[in-house]
Amino acid sequence: MSQNLYDIPLKSIDGAALTLGQFKGKVLLVVNVASKCGLTPQYEGLEKLYENKHSQGLEVLGFPANNFLGQEPGTEAEIKDFCDLTYSVKFPLFSKISVVGENKHPLYRELTSAVPDATGEGPMRQKLKGYGIDANPIPEVQWNFEKFLIGRDGRVAARFAPDVTAEDPRLIQAIDAALARPA
Repeated sequence: MSQNLYDIPLKSIDGAALTLGQFKGKVLLVVNVASKCGLTPQYEGLEKLYENKHSQGLEVLGFPANNFLGQEPGTEAEIKDFCDLTYSVKFPLFSKISVVGENKHPLYRELTSAVPDATGEGPMRQKLKGYGIDANPIPEVQWNFEKFLIGRDGRVAARFAPDVTAEDPRLIQAIDAALARPA
C-alpha cells in the first residue's frame, strides 16, 4: 500500500480530527453506510456484532457515503440521530465521505487497491443488474454496506460484498480468525 492506513486523516461524525491509529492493534471492520438504502437494516446486525466482539478487540467503523442513488443525503447530525434513534448504534461513525470516483477518500483508495475483489460479489452484481443498475467495475465499491476487514497488523485481510451481512458465516469466520492473530 502506498499509504499507512493508520496515518490517513479522518473526521468523526462529530467533526473531531482523528486517524485509524487510535485503533492500532484492534481488528477493524470498515463499512460504508447509508440510511436510505434497502441494506440499511444491516446496522442492526453490525451493532450486535460490535457488542458481541468488541471486548475481544473488534471495532466496527461506519463511514456514511452518498455515492449510490443519493441514499445518504443527510447531514452528519441527521445521520448520527438516525443511527442512534433507529438502531441504537454505539460503534464509531465518521463524517460523510466519497467511496468511489475521482473524489474517493484516501482511505477507500487504499482499501480497494489492497483487496480488489469482494467475497460474495457475484450475487450482488446480479441483484443490481436486476434493478437496472450497472455495478461499478472491480476494484470499486459496488454499493452501500461493503465491508473491509483490517487485521491487528494494519493490513487489509478481506473484503465482503454489500449483501454479505454481519451474521454471514464467511464474515464471522474471517473476523474470528483475525481476532485470534496477534498484532
